[in-house]
Amino acid sequence: MKHLLLVVSTLFVLSCPVANADEWGAVELVRQTIRPGEKLKYSAIEERSFEGSYLNIPVFVARGLTAGPTLCVTAGIHGDEMNGVESARRAFLQADPATMAGMLVVLPTLNADGFRNGDRYLPDRRDLNRFFPGSERGSVASIMANAIFEQVIKRCDALVDLHTASFHRTNLPQIRVDESNAAALALARNFGAGIIIGGAGPEGSLRREAMNAGVLAIIYEAGEPLRFEEGPIVQGVTGIANVMQYLGMVQGTHELVPESRIFTKSSWVRVPKRQGGFFFPTVAPGDSVNKGDVLGEVVDPLTDERHTITATLSGEVIGMSVPQITLSGYGLVHIGIPGKAPE
Repeated sequence: MKHLLLVVSTLFVLSCPVANADEWGAVELVRQTIRPGEKLKYSAIEERSFEGSYLNIPVFVARGLTAGPTLCVTAGIHGDEMNGVESARRAFLQADPATMAGMLVVLPTLNADGFRNGDRYLPDRRDLNRFFPGSERGSVASIMANAIFEQVIKRCDALVDLHTASFHRTNLPQIRVDESNAAALALARNFGAGIIIGGAGPEGSLRREAMNAGVLAIIYEAGEPLRFEEGPIVQGVTGIANVMQYLGMVQGTHELVPESRIFTKSSWVRVPKRQGGFFFPTVAPGDSVNKGDVLGEVVDPLTDERHTITATLSGEVIGMSVPQITLSGYGLVHIGIPGKAPE
């Protein structure tokens, strides 16, 4: 039997189904029994086989002594995105089931094989974040997505999915959310990153399919791949703690973040046709730019010709390429356009 736990802020009310306090007890999650007050780390599967070694992922669970919502934190869905993995690890390390309500489920490296090898994709070269909710039949990506979605995600009330930028790019710390859903937007605001990018996300992505299944879901994007960056990591840990406070899972004084800037649209400034070369930016994430402002230049190393890159619209730099070799059409600077979320 499920009831509603109402968590009220000054502007939003978030409803999460939780177990009756009288029924709060041990649960089964991914082959393991977790009792109130326990904090466990274990492997998702016991299978000892060649392919099983590629499919296995770690599962961290902390179950509070009292009833409350279930929050899932996922990271490493892209194996090269290291900041999120460390944020997830630290957030679980801080969790104390003796003083916690509800349950925290952390899947720190969804693409564990990719993380070990510094590879964004699965061994079959597929992007796991395009295969949810998955299927018991099909590719490795589809099988993994189905197991994760059915055994964990659908049993949660809220999801925080941790990411970084991809392939020699960096992202300003930001939350991505379907801003048309007031409860999800409230979750995004209370994470406290200060910047919210609106949109439902691509089909097959964990965030979008979780929302379709009734699980409130947000993404935290921050920093570069293939490295640990202390600032984005700490902000991720703080954001998860903020969400837990907002959901009533832990005690603490947490206020809504009214100053969150919401960007309802964004656009990439790309390398113009036949102007590839070495990219040297003159802006940084967080900079405000106006249409026509210089963003950097691309230098042709053979002709020494210099091509100035200018902003095609006004807004704020929310992501960008680091200095690197670029070719025609490559995304250089991601500009967010301020907007207003639905009431």
